[in-house]
Amino acid sequence: MKIKKQAFEHWSIDDSSDIYGVPNWGCDYFAINSNGELEILATPGNLDSGVPLLDVVNGIKDRGMDMPVLLRVSNILDARIKLLHTSFRKAIKQTQYQGVYKGVFPIKVNQQQQIIEEICRFGEEYHHGLEAGSKAELIAALGTLQDREACLVCNGYKDEEFIDLALYACRLGYQCFLVVEMPSEMNLIIERSRALNIKPLIGIRMKLSTRASGQWTESGGDRSVFGLNTSELIDMVDLLRKEDMLDCLRLLHYHIGSQIPNIRDIRAGVLEACRVYVGLVEEGAAMGFLDLGGGLAVDYDGSHTNYHHSRNYTIDEYCVDIVETVAETLNSKGIAHPTIITESGRATIAYSSILLFNILDVTRFEPSSIPDAVPEDSNEMTKDLMNILKTMNAKNLQENFHDAIYYRDELRILFKNGRISLRERGLAESIFWHIMVSLNKEVKRLKYIPDEFEGLDKALADIYYGNLSIFQSLPDSWAIKQIFPIMPIHRLNERPSRNAIISDITCDCDGKIEQFVDLHDERHTLPLHELRENEEYYLAVFLVGAYQETLGDLHNLLGDTNVVSINLTSDRHYEIVQELEGDSVADVLSYVEYNPAALRDSFKQRAELAVRENLITPTERRAIMTAFENGINGYTYFER
Repeated sequence: MKIKKQAFEHWSIDDSSDIYGVPNWGCDYFAINSNGELEILATPGNLDSGVPLLDVVNGIKDRGMDMPVLLRVSNILDARIKLLHTSFRKAIKQTQYQGVYKGVFPIKVNQQQQIIEEICRFGEEYHHGLEAGSKAELIAALGTLQDREACLVCNGYKDEEFIDLALYACRLGYQCFLVVEMPSEMNLIIERSRALNIKPLIGIRMKLSTRASGQWTESGGDRSVFGLNTSELIDMVDLLRKEDMLDCLRLLHYHIGSQIPNIRDIRAGVLEACRVYVGLVEEGAAMGFLDLGGGLAVDYDGSHTNYHHSRNYTIDEYCVDIVETVAETLNSKGIAHPTIITESGRATIAYSSILLFNILDVTRFEPSSIPDAVPEDSNEMTKDLMNILKTMNAKNLQENFHDAIYYRDELRILFKNGRISLRERGLAESIFWHIMVSLNKEVKRLKYIPDEFEGLDKALADIYYGNLSIFQSLPDSWAIKQIFPIMPIHRLNERPSRNAIISDITCDCDGKIEQFVDLHDERHTLPLHELRENEEYYLAVFLVGAYQETLGDLHNLLGDTNVVSINLTSDRHYEIVQELEGDSVADVLSYVEYNPAALRDSFKQRAELAVRENLITPTERRAIMTAFENGINGYTYFER
């Protein structure tokens, strides 16, 4: 057996760290220990504070929960809130800014109760508030946010009930801003504030002409469906002046995208907004708050570039650019510095959620064995394929590649026309794939890889079947080809010998992941280890805290996963803060209008009829009904 030289080379945890890019996307929250296990760090960057993810997985299993599991780490969420505020405070001190910073978390980014409660609990020290874009989100905010110094920003379309709730929040002492998204809302706000005799805190959302690059930037520019254009803005100012309520206009808001990769776009948006803010002050509006919306990006691929999965700036640079731009623009007009608000949801929450799952099976892409020579009565093109395999060398790779594809395709045509047998077609296909495997090995030695060979790795990749639904847990991976960091959580002191793509357990060809993090480009396969008999192999998907839970769907009736929230302690242990069982089969059936009890009764009747017809015995009926009960009450995912 031929053994590649690299199999003898030493493999270290540093090699795994490089190949999976942990230092690039991990933001010092993750590291690989000497046992080859991925750890979560209780203190960012402190390698002595790590807890192995494998220990967490084993602890979850010991408590009776199966994979997949969505793991929430409160320490990371707290660290992100702290980082945002300390970075802004540092920028404010550095630029001698005269205002303060107050962050708000947009509830739509992750609406789960435990998340919102933790943000409000830990964020109270920094007066970190919430943003609500619907009536339901406002009610969630009012029932959770206790800090009256925090900002509560109300965006979205508002009916009378929504406006009344926000006004009553003001009466209760909250800094609750009603942000006008469309001109008709202003009249209703004025009407309801007078009816309730409550002075409103009014904000206006402005359509900036600035457009940002990136994947989620349709909320910027003249054609944005949100906000007011300049003429509408002036009309609103005139209306408030007419109603003697210009002192109620306190906040200017804009939003040009939720993942802005280029710092120049951020600075351009802030500058334009500051010019509008100056104009509103000059019109006589009270103002005092400048809400710059979202946009602080997450570096999903760790490349630190302006690619749409990344960002070309640090959080410190983001904060300094904002504070400097606001200060310089307003200083030139002698206008007081406002409270700066940002709605940084993605950057706050993404890192704190991790999807854990096990691999169930593997389809290895290895062509079947072939004889040393083809039968004499074989077609000439089958013989030509064998000749390519035997004579291939580094000097004729492209020629052999093109010839092999030609012969393979011609032989398929011959088969369709009944001119070669099924057995010969099978032999020809096996020879062809042996050629491709050999080609791929030779190509990896080339300094320059021709374009036609770019897809070879993917074509030859194994398929690792993960116990998850991409549609439920990673909808952005399917819908918009969002890249998330994915890697094994153990065996990282071993060389990964297989290249693979990941398939989920849905019956859908879109239920796969074939784009992976790479420092220089997108990688179409993921290096993984050989499965071992009677041993689980665990992978984790990182940075999944933003949007994924809410956007997930019930494809193939695979429901919500189990959820476990943990807090890392200072002694390298963890505490389970909350456990939420994932959907049972009965749960998901009820979501799509089935009555589980009725299904049970109907099946029981069929089983009893089978007894009467002597198809089964009463004992068999009991076993069948037990299997039905276990199924309908069980987890929707694969259970070991």
